[in-house]
Amino acid sequence: MEEQLEGLKQQVAYLQEQLNRQEKMASLGLLSAGIAHEIQNPLNFVINFSKMSVKLLEDLREIVEDCAEKLGEDDAADIQDISADLGENLQKIQEHGERAISIIRGILLQSRGKAGEKLPTDVGQLVHEYVWLSYHAMRANDKSFNITIREEIQEDMPKFMVIPQDLSRAVLNVMNNACYTVKERAGLEGGDYTPTITVKVAMDRNGADEAEIRVDITDNGMGMTPEVKEKIFENFFTTKPAGEGTGLGMSITYDVITRNHGGQLLVETAPKVGSTFTFIIPAKIVK
Repeated sequence: MEEQLEGLKQQVAYLQEQLNRQEKMASLGLLSAGIAHEIQNPLNFVINFSKMSVKLLEDLREIVEDCAEKLGEDDAADIQDISADLGENLQKIQEHGERAISIIRGILLQSRGKAGEKLPTDVGQLVHEYVWLSYHAMRANDKSFNITIREEIQEDMPKFMVIPQDLSRAVLNVMNNACYTVKERAGLEGGDYTPTITVKVAMDRNGADEAEIRVDITDNGMGMTPEVKEKIFENFFTTKPAGEGTGLGMSITYDVITRNHGGQLLVETAPKVGSTFTFIIPAKIVK
């Protein structure tokens, strides 16, 4: 009886901690949305002025060509080299500016969505962003952490009606665990081991308006025993040391995929081989 009571107390403590985290995340979400909105305008200026500068550079090249006879060979060569460098720099500014805008739009999309609301979503882009967000978060805490990430994301996929807030959380939970387990194995095996995570996103049409999205996140980390695999989706179950995990991440992920999206969450794993978590999500295609 005392053991059961103690177990209930621990569960209550975990739930209180989780609620506190959820409140903090909600506040952080509002703050992030505000910051994203403010950053978007100056980024648009950066992109637009870089495009204008590309056009001005083209005009400048035409003027230089018209005056080529008045320039010496060395001066003409220097101008060509400088204009080529400027063109490459402007292209990089535009490319990275547009990537930043894409990230910000994702943040704003999630902040506008109500809990449980399905919105038109670029699932491939969402998975990509949150995979790298997880990696960079791990890097922020440990500069020595480094892994190989391989992405196979089907091109030209349409947008789908999914719950972006929930799906991003599911990707983040699985990716965080993948990063943790490859880091753990790297600490044991050292330089003979290459920590690797492979991410795949693809779709199969079930008709004109319906499709099945498949997301695979595979790591070559520690893997799981059959006993651990059976419990992986239970509330409060964790293999991490005390203080490093609540044991709720995978149970939340299971609910997100199976209950909130009506899909399947599959696991393939073996000790010292690694694990693959697969989301199979039926979704409407946005036309």
